[in-house]
Amino acid sequence: MSTPPTPFSCAGHRAVWAPTRREFVYSLGASIGSVALTQALAAESSSAPPLAPKAAHLPARARRCIFLMMEGGPSHIDTFDPKPELKRLHLKEFVRNDVQQSAMSGGKRYYVQSPFGFARYGESGADMCDQWEHLRHHADDLCFYRGCQVDSVNHPTAMYQMNTGNRFGGDPGIGGWVTYGLGSVNQDLPGFIVLPEVSYPQGGAANWSNGYLPANFQGTPLRARGSPILDLQPAPGITAEHQRANLDLLEALNQRHQAEHPWHDELAARMENYELAFRMQIQVPGVLDISKENAQTQEMYGIGSVPTDAFGRKCLLARKLVEQGVRFVQVYAGTWDSHDYIERAHGNLIRAVDRPIAGLLADLKQRGLLEDTLVVWCGEFGRSPDNGVRGGTSYGRDHNPKAMTVWMAGGGVRAGHTIGATDETGAQAVDCVHHVRDLHVTLLRLLGLDDNKLTYFHAGRFKQLSQFGGSVIKELIA
Repeated sequence: MSTPPTPFSCAGHRAVWAPTRREFVYSLGASIGSVALTQALAAESSSAPPLAPKAAHLPARARRCIFLMMEGGPSHIDTFDPKPELKRLHLKEFVRNDVQQSAMSGGKRYYVQSPFGFARYGESGADMCDQWEHLRHHADDLCFYRGCQVDSVNHPTAMYQMNTGNRFGGDPGIGGWVTYGLGSVNQDLPGFIVLPEVSYPQGGAANWSNGYLPANFQGTPLRARGSPILDLQPAPGITAEHQRANLDLLEALNQRHQAEHPWHDELAARMENYELAFRMQIQVPGVLDISKENAQTQEMYGIGSVPTDAFGRKCLLARKLVEQGVRFVQVYAGTWDSHDYIERAHGNLIRAVDRPIAGLLADLKQRGLLEDTLVVWCGEFGRSPDNGVRGGTSYGRDHNPKAMTVWMAGGGVRAGHTIGATDETGAQAVDCVHHVRDLHVTLLRLLGLDDNKLTYFHAGRFKQLSQFGGSVIKELIA
C-alpha cells in the first residue's frame, strides 16, 4: 500500500501536499496518457469510416503491398545464395557454434552441399538456382537482400516476429499496421486480406491478428477450398431489402447499448463489420471469380496445371484484389521446413510457386501496377549449411535465424541489385546486416509511413511495429 505524500507547511499558511519526485513523474505520465486517450477517443468519434484512405506521413513509393510468405523457412543456400565452399566441405563433420539450436539439431552434424546448380540471370547477374525456370526471366525486377536476421530458431515465434514484430504473439500483423496508417481505397472490401493454405501456418491466425488495434484492422482470411467466404450469399428467400432492414434494426439496438457502455469499442467495430459484410455480398463474388480472366492470363499463372494451380489461383486473386483497392494482401505457401530430402522437397516447392510468382510480376508490370505495388518474398528464417544424415542420403537443413534471403520487387526498391552477403558457408549474414525490425521500418517507409509516427497507445505506452524503433535500410531503396 503506497504511503500518502508528506504535508508541507509554512508559517501562517495552511498545510499543502508536496508531491515526491516519483509522484510528480507519475502525474506527468498520467497527463500524457490522458492526452493520448483524448486523441484516441476523438479519432474514434470521427464520422469517417475506420478504413477511409489517409494521407501518408512521407512521399510514398508504393501504394499497396503483396506479401508472399514462404512458411517453414526456405533455404537461401538452395534458392538465391549459392555457396560453392559447401561442395568442398560436403559431408565433413560440422560443429555448430551458436547458442540457438532447434530441436532437430542434435547428434552428429555434417556440411551439406546444395543439390541444385546455380547460374546468374539478367543484366544484373542475379544468383538463382536452376529450379527457377520462370522467375529467372524477372531477375532484373528483383532486389535481393541477404543481410536480414531474426531472433527465434523455432517456427511459431519466428513467424510471429516476421509478421508482427513480436516473437510472442498478440501484436498486430504488418498488414494491420499498414491499413491503420493508410486506410484502404475500396470501402466495400477489407483493407487487409490473407490467402492461407488449407492448414494455417504455425502460430495460426495470430499471424494476421489486429492485436491491440481496433478490430477493423485484422486480416480477413479467404478459404483455400470451397467458398472463399462462408455465408457470402444470403439464405434463400432473403432479399437485399430484408437484410438492410435487419441491419438497421440491429444497428439501432447496438447504438443504444453502446451509448450505455461507451468503452466497449469492440461493438463499434462489430457494427462496421456487419455493414462491410453486407457491401461485400455485392462486390466480392465478381472479384473472386477468376473464370472471367482470359485463358492466356490463367496459363501465365499456371492455373489448370499441376503443381501450380493452387498457388497460381492465389497469386491471380492477389492481383485482382490490389487492383480493386485492397491495401495489403498476404499470400501463403508452405511448408518449406526441409530437414530431409531437400532436393525433392525444395524442388517440388519451387516448382509450385515459380510460375505463379513470375506470372504475378508479369501481370502487374503489363497493367502498370508493379511500379507502385511492393511485392515481398520471404520466410520466417533461413536454413543452416549442415544437417544430420538420415537414411544414408537423406540430406536436409536445420533452422537458421542468422542468415536468410528476402527479395522485393516494384514499389521503389533497387531492382536488379543484390544487397548484403552471408559468409562462405551461408551460416551467418556478414554484410549490410540488419534485424528484421529494420526491414519492417523499410517496408513502411516505401509505403510512405514513418514507424516512429505510426503508433498506437496501449497498456500505458505508445506501441509500434518495430517494437522500439528501427532504421531504414537505405541500400534497398532506389
